[in-house]
Amino acid sequence: MAKDRATFSYRLDRDKLRQRREGRYLLRTNLTDDDPARLWGLYLQLFSIEAAFRNLKGDLAIRPIFHQDQARIEAHIFIAFLAYCLHVTLDRRLHALALGLTPRSAIEKFAAMQMIDLHIPITDGRELLLTRYTEPEPELALLIDKLKFVLPAQPSPKISPSQIDPPAPV
Repeated sequence: MAKDRATFSYRLDRDKLRQRREGRYLLRTNLTDDDPARLWGLYLQLFSIEAAFRNLKGDLAIRPIFHQDQARIEAHIFIAFLAYCLHVTLDRRLHALALGLTPRSAIEKFAAMQMIDLHIPITDGRELLLTRYTEPEPELALLIDKLKFVLPAQPSPKISPSQIDPPAPV
Protein backbone atom coordinates (compact mmCIF):
# COMPACT_ATOMS: atom_id res chain seq x y z
CA MET A 1 0.00 0.00 0.00
CA ALA A 2 1.35 3.41 -0.91
CA LYS A 3 2.10 5.89 1.88
CA ASP A 4 -0.07 8.58 0.31
CA ARG A 5 -3.09 6.26 0.41
CA ALA A 6 -2.70 4.94 3.98
CA THR A 7 -5.96 4.29 5.81
CA PHE A 8 -6.94 3.26 9.26
CA SER A 9 -9.90 1.13 10.26
CA TYR A 10 -11.19 -0.55 13.40
CA ARG A 11 -14.13 -2.64 14.49
CA LEU A 12 -15.76 -2.88 17.91
CA ASP A 13 -16.96 -6.20 19.23
CA ARG A 14 -20.29 -4.87 20.49
CA ASP A 15 -21.34 -8.15 22.11
CA LYS A 16 -18.18 -8.20 24.22
CA LEU A 17 -18.63 -4.52 25.15
CA ARG A 18 -22.22 -5.15 26.33
CA GLN A 19 -21.12 -8.01 28.59
CA ARG A 20 -18.91 -6.05 30.97
CA ARG A 21 -18.69 -2.31 30.69
CA GLU A 22 -19.51 -1.16 34.22
CA GLY A 23 -16.59 0.75 35.72
CA ARG A 24 -14.50 0.68 32.58
CA TYR A 25 -13.39 3.52 30.39
CA LEU A 26 -12.03 3.71 26.91
CA LEU A 27 -9.52 6.52 26.63
CA ARG A 28 -8.79 7.57 23.08
CA THR A 29 -5.77 9.76 22.47
CA ASN A 30 -3.35 10.79 19.77
CA LEU A 31 -0.38 10.39 22.17
CA THR A 32 1.21 7.08 21.26
CA ASP A 33 4.67 7.20 22.83
CA ASP A 34 3.45 7.34 26.42
CA ASP A 35 2.81 4.85 29.19
CA PRO A 36 -0.96 4.11 29.48
CA ALA A 37 -0.86 4.68 33.26
CA ARG A 38 0.68 8.13 32.72
CA LEU A 39 -1.96 8.95 30.08
CA TRP A 40 -4.69 7.98 32.52
CA GLY A 41 -3.10 10.21 35.18
CA LEU A 42 -3.04 13.13 32.73
CA TYR A 43 -6.70 12.50 31.93
CA LEU A 44 -7.58 12.56 35.63
CA GLN A 45 -5.67 15.84 36.02
CA LEU A 46 -7.61 17.32 33.12
CA PHE A 47 -10.85 16.15 34.73
CA SER A 48 -9.84 17.80 38.04
CA ILE A 49 -9.00 21.08 36.32
CA GLU A 50 -12.32 21.10 34.47
CA ALA A 51 -14.12 20.36 37.75
CA ALA A 52 -12.30 23.30 39.36
CA PHE A 53 -13.56 25.66 36.66
CA ARG A 54 -17.09 24.25 37.03
CA ASN A 55 -16.89 24.94 40.78
CA LEU A 56 -15.63 28.46 40.24
CA LYS A 57 -18.43 29.21 37.81
CA GLY A 58 -21.18 27.23 39.57
CA ASP A 59 -20.94 26.71 43.32
CA LEU A 60 -18.71 29.69 44.01
CA ALA A 61 -20.48 31.92 41.42
CA ILE A 62 -17.25 33.62 40.39
CA ARG A 63 -17.89 35.45 37.17
CA PRO A 64 -15.61 37.63 35.10
CA ILE A 65 -15.23 41.16 36.39
CA PHE A 66 -13.59 43.60 34.04
CA HIS A 67 -11.02 45.47 36.11
CA GLN A 68 -8.88 48.24 34.65
CA ASP A 69 -6.06 48.15 37.21
CA GLN A 70 -3.47 45.32 37.23
CA ALA A 71 -3.47 45.14 41.04
CA ARG A 72 -7.25 44.67 41.09
CA ILE A 73 -7.05 41.93 38.46
CA GLU A 74 -4.46 40.08 40.54
CA ALA A 75 -6.51 40.58 43.71
CA HIS A 76 -9.61 39.17 41.99
CA ILE A 77 -7.68 36.10 40.83
CA PHE A 78 -6.22 35.66 44.32
CA ILE A 79 -9.65 35.82 45.99
CA ALA A 80 -11.03 33.35 43.43
CA PHE A 81 -8.12 31.00 44.15
CA LEU A 82 -8.67 31.26 47.93
CA ALA A 83 -12.37 30.52 47.46
CA TYR A 84 -11.49 27.47 45.40
CA CYS A 85 -8.99 26.28 48.05
CA LEU A 86 -11.68 26.56 50.72
CA HIS A 87 -14.12 24.70 48.46
CA VAL A 88 -11.63 21.84 47.98
CA THR A 89 -10.87 21.77 51.71
CA LEU A 90 -14.58 21.53 52.50
CA ASP A 91 -14.96 18.76 49.90
CA ARG A 92 -12.12 16.72 51.42
CA ARG A 93 -13.43 17.24 54.94
CA LEU A 94 -16.96 16.24 53.91
CA HIS A 95 -15.58 13.17 52.16
CA ALA A 96 -13.76 12.10 55.32
CA LEU A 97 -16.39 13.02 57.93
CA ALA A 98 -19.80 13.30 56.25
CA LEU A 99 -19.66 10.93 53.31
CA GLY A 100 -22.21 11.58 50.59
CA LEU A 101 -22.60 15.30 51.28
CA THR A 102 -21.37 17.67 48.59
CA PRO A 103 -19.85 21.11 49.23
CA ARG A 104 -22.83 22.68 47.43
CA SER A 105 -25.36 21.03 49.76
CA ALA A 106 -23.27 21.88 52.84
CA ILE A 107 -23.06 25.54 51.78
CA GLU A 108 -26.83 25.57 51.25
CA LYS A 109 -27.33 24.18 54.77
CA PHE A 110 -24.99 26.79 56.26
CA ALA A 111 -26.82 29.55 54.37
CA ALA A 112 -29.73 29.07 56.78
CA MET A 113 -27.58 30.51 59.58
CA GLN A 114 -27.59 34.27 59.74
CA MET A 115 -25.81 36.93 61.74
CA ILE A 116 -27.95 39.81 62.85
CA ASP A 117 -27.31 43.13 64.58
CA LEU A 118 -30.02 44.14 67.01
CA HIS A 119 -30.02 47.88 67.79
CA ILE A 120 -31.93 48.77 70.95
CA PRO A 121 -32.29 52.46 71.84
CA ILE A 122 -31.73 53.33 75.48
CA THR A 123 -33.59 56.19 77.20
CA ASP A 124 -30.40 58.24 77.72
CA GLY A 125 -29.81 58.47 73.92
CA ARG A 126 -27.28 55.69 73.66
CA GLU A 127 -27.84 52.48 71.74
CA LEU A 128 -27.33 48.89 72.79
CA LEU A 129 -25.93 46.72 69.98
CA LEU A 130 -26.42 42.97 70.21
CA THR A 131 -24.69 41.02 67.43
CA ARG A 132 -26.06 37.50 67.32
CA TYR A 133 -26.03 34.52 64.99
CA THR A 134 -29.09 32.32 64.72
CA GLU A 135 -29.10 28.97 66.42
CA PRO A 136 -28.54 26.18 63.90
CA GLU A 137 -31.39 23.84 63.02
CA PRO A 138 -30.93 20.27 64.34
CA GLU A 139 -29.77 18.97 60.93
CA LEU A 140 -27.19 21.75 60.64
CA ALA A 141 -26.11 21.24 64.26
CA LEU A 142 -25.44 17.58 63.41
CA LEU A 143 -23.37 18.62 60.37
CA ILE A 144 -21.40 21.12 62.47
CA ASP A 145 -20.73 18.35 64.99
CA LYS A 146 -19.70 15.86 62.26
CA LEU A 147 -17.29 18.38 60.73
CA LYS A 148 -15.90 19.09 64.21
CA PHE A 149 -16.58 22.81 63.87
CA VAL A 150 -16.95 24.87 67.02
CA LEU A 151 -19.18 27.91 66.78
CA PRO A 152 -17.74 30.99 68.46
CA ALA A 153 -19.41 32.39 71.53
CA GLN A 154 -22.05 35.01 70.92
CA PRO A 155 -20.36 38.45 70.96
CA SER A 156 -20.86 40.53 74.07
CA PRO A 157 -23.25 43.51 73.87
CA LYS A 158 -21.87 46.95 73.06
CA ILE A 159 -23.26 50.30 74.11
CA SER A 160 -22.66 53.21 71.76
CA PRO A 161 -21.41 56.51 73.14
CA SER A 162 -23.98 59.14 73.93
CA GLN A 163 -25.38 60.85 70.85
CA ILE A 164 -26.91 63.72 72.76
CA ASP A 165 -25.11 66.30 74.85
CA PRO A 166 -24.95 65.38 78.52
CA PRO A 167 -26.91 67.66 80.83
CA ALA A 168 -24.99 70.67 82.09
CA PRO A 169 -23.67 70.35 85.68
CA VAL A 170 -25.74 72.14 88.29
